[in-house]
Amino acid sequence: MTLGEKIRQARIEAGLSQRQLCGDTITRNMLSQIENGSARPSMDTLMVLAARLGKTVSYFLEEDALTSPNQRVMTRAREAFDERDWAGILTGLEDYREPDPLFERERQLLKLLAALELAEEAIGQGKTEYARILLEEAGEIKDCYCAEDLERRRRLLLAEAAPDMAGKLCRGLPGLDGELLLRARTALEEGRFDRCGELLEAMEDKNTPLWQFLRGEVYLVKGQFTRAAVCYLKAERALPERCIPKLERCYRELGNYEKAYEYACKQKR
Repeated sequence: MTLGEKIRQARIEAGLSQRQLCGDTITRNMLSQIENGSARPSMDTLMVLAARLGKTVSYFLEEDALTSPNQRVMTRAREAFDERDWAGILTGLEDYREPDPLFERERQLLKLLAALELAEEAIGQGKTEYARILLEEAGEIKDCYCAEDLERRRRLLLAEAAPDMAGKLCRGLPGLDGELLLRARTALEEGRFDRCGELLEAMEDKNTPLWQFLRGEVYLVKGQFTRAAVCYLKAERALPERCIPKLERCYRELGNYEKAYEYACKQKR
């Protein structure tokens, strides 16, 4: 409902004519334009109208309430989701009426989540063909929340249900470097240096400054000072505060005291 429609409705509910509502403040013609949406009242005018209509200004300024014929359908679908009734979600959404921009993305999300959960259950029961059908249908869902993360899960499940498609599905998966890097940092903090190295080597991009620094940390712990220095040098420009003290130590351990002194001086600047 527009602002003008709200004013007109409130006027009718109050039993006032346009002339009575206008008083000496605004003209009847102006009020008519406001009510039909061709003009918008100033804040002062709106305050006067609100007072005469027994309403607050905020009542007229609230965002328009969107309504949908699918309100009940979506309410039932949400209840089914809370109860983890995945089949119930899909059954309930069969009554959904399109188009509906208010709920469309949520509907797609619920359909996708239900399909993934049912597919995982089916795989566990050995019903791989049913799981495959569910997952391929889910692949048609594009416009929903968390689409990228859920697509990863869908592809992994489909590869399990249909091993013959594993190679093709793998090529479409988003990279894992971000997760691997986080796990590598955690392993380093926990003192699991071999594990940190394994995770770093599993990454596709080994040229980032942080990768080089973490790899240098592993080499340093293992006493491989030449390799550590090479990594720290590659990361030095981007991470000087972390790398410079490490380089001083590496050169000192290697007996290169001239370079060690150089990096000791850098720390004092």
